[in-house]
Amino acid sequence: QVQLVESGGGLVQGGGSLRLSCAASGSIFSINDMGWYRQAPGKQRELVAEVTNGGSTNYADSVKGRFTISRDNAKNTVSLQMNSLKPEDTAVYYCNAAVRSGRNFRLATYWGQGTQVTVSS
Repeated sequence: QVQLVESGGGLVQGGGSLRLSCAASGSIFSINDMGWYRQAPGKQRELVAEVTNGGSTNYADSVKGRFTISRDNAKNTVSLQMNSLKPEDTAVYYCNAAVRSGRNFRLATYWGQGTQVTVSS
């Protein structure tokens, strides 16, 4: 079984910064893509940023130049540095990972429990 545990959310003023972290644990053989999604009230969950195990990154247009995703393959962690935060960044942020695990090395997508980020104006 694989678990993703997030940390680092909170309340910040507009223009401020936060750093989210996510650690994967369990019977992990390997991790492919890791990423961060967010869901604001009344809206669909959307991709914020993702990173491959080779280090290639992809960002939503709305966060380009402000957010930076990084991962530590040795520690099975992924982080999201969020700068110049705006009120429209307010959402629950979810960690996501494509993990090969277990005796059969089955590939499956896992989600964290979510962490609230609130940006005040």
